[in-house]
Amino acid sequence: MIFRSALYKELTSTALAVFLVLLAITFTTLLIRLLGQAASGSFAAEAVLAFLGFSVLNNLSVLLSLTLFIAVLMTLIRCYRDSEMIIWFSSGLSLTAWVRPVVYFSVPLILSIAALSLFLAPWSLLKSEELRQQIETRDDVATIAPGVFKESKHADRVYFVENFAGSQNTVRNIFMQSLQHDKLGVMFSEHGYQATEKNGDRFLVLLDGRRYEGLAGSAEYKILEFGRYAMRIEPFEAKMAAVTPKSLSTAKLVKHPSPENSAELVWRIGLPVSAMILVLLAIPLAFANPRAGRSWSLILALLIYMVYSNLLSISQAWVAQQKLSPSSGLWGVHVAMLVLMVFLFYRRLYFAPSLNKK
Repeated sequence: MIFRSALYKELTSTALAVFLVLLAITFTTLLIRLLGQAASGSFAAEAVLAFLGFSVLNNLSVLLSLTLFIAVLMTLIRCYRDSEMIIWFSSGLSLTAWVRPVVYFSVPLILSIAALSLFLAPWSLLKSEELRQQIETRDDVATIAPGVFKESKHADRVYFVENFAGSQNTVRNIFMQSLQHDKLGVMFSEHGYQATEKNGDRFLVLLDGRRYEGLAGSAEYKILEFGRYAMRIEPFEAKMAAVTPKSLSTAKLVKHPSPENSAELVWRIGLPVSAMILVLLAIPLAFANPRAGRSWSLILALLIYMVYSNLLSISQAWVAQQKLSPSSGLWGVHVAMLVLMVFLFYRRLYFAPSLNKK
């Protein structure tokens, strides 16, 4: 049928364009934030891409839901603006004729949203936490970046390295400040390297340097020149981060129905359900009088989306605080939006101009 093939083609092209724009915005925002954290020494620069991939995967379900809503809305608004809808209505089609092709187009993406929300997003959060844990357990020297002052995890030393020379274990122009037994020590060295003894202890070996040692605030300092100075790298055991409901698998949330777990389950199930309702809502919301312009339709659609999204977040919080039962938090907001959708369809069909009727 010409009607469906033309609609599918335009929905596909619009959805692809919207998704690429939203993905580019999300990608750029996350990349800037992660690069800032890497520049401050929170983690190594080589971990940026891994964290970026996990973060994008975690946000992908929301991006797809918003893509569907905007694609259907913009496609139908374009049809009203170009008076194409008048032609279809005159041909005997009613507004409800758009429901079936829009649903057929949306089902694969909604199934993808469900898979992302229920399985892939929790997995990405779990892997991100494991990677962050591995980074935090690395020793001080392994986290040093050239040109950046780095404080040790025990907060008793500050390192600065100008650059790496040759292998990653060899560094040049090293500055280090340490505080031991209330004595402040400052060392400069032309180059150094890491060494591991037979018992597993690791040392930072400084070569051809000078050490200044004295009490803080005192003018008396000892100056020592050395050809080789070995300093033990203290191991650091990071505290195990508490597992949050966001990183738990859906099966574990169902198996352990605490208020926090139930609230997270409400959010995960609510994402694909809300995506389907928003797609159907976009059909009557796209109505625009060519004489009045399309601004009001866009403003109303944006307002409804924001209210819907915030209500989902509020219901999740109330379930976690035991102000709502899990079943009420899961279906209350969606039922209210379904009632609104039925009302909008009824209003467009029976109170709009006769062209909207079959």
